[in-house]
Amino acid sequence: MLDSKDFDLWVDNYDRSVGISDDYGTYPFAGYKQILNYIYGEIMAGSGKTLLDIGFGTGIITKKLYDKGFDVYGQDFFEKMLAIAKDKMPEAKLYQGDFTIGLVSELTQRRYDAVIATYSLHHIVAEEKPAFIKKLKSLLNEHGKIYIGDVVFPTRKEMKKCKAKNKEKWDDEEHYFIVYELKEHFPRLCFVPFSHCAGVIVLERV
Repeated sequence: MLDSKDFDLWVDNYDRSVGISDDYGTYPFAGYKQILNYIYGEIMAGSGKTLLDIGFGTGIITKKLYDKGFDVYGQDFFEKMLAIAKDKMPEAKLYQGDFTIGLVSELTQRRYDAVIATYSLHHIVAEEKPAFIKKLKSLLNEHGKIYIGDVVFPTRKEMKKCKAKNKEKWDDEEHYFIVYELKEHFPRLCFVPFSHCAGVIVLERV
């Protein structure tokens, strides 16, 4: 268990709507704080210091790791997010670009000890997720890991149950992970659930 003094993610730049959803255990952000803390703890427990963040937003996780001496790289959609993150992490190598159509060339020329993507890869359609993840794996150093924290369901049946229960809030423009289906492409992936609708997918390059 992490010390809250060391990592108080939900105070700094924590969106109110996300907080309400997480606190009440509702779709889509139930388990949000636990997911971020888990990823942070796993990366801190590793030996590597080079990190790639896909969809870094305002840098909630990466700022904490940056402050711990990590060499941070990242890509995000939005110019405003980029400006905020650069202000927090002036030495980080951050780029703007639509990762649903690929990573910027500057990021593909390096190798990383860890790749993280928190609540970002649901923008990639299901059919394109395996190829994108394979590309991320190819950028890892040996024994490097990918951590995908997002809305995730063990099976499509579980996703349909959640959708039926949350018809008014459901976002049909987001493409959520189905562990059973993703395992067809990555049999050795690990899934750590943190709520009925979210968890962390972990893939290692061996």
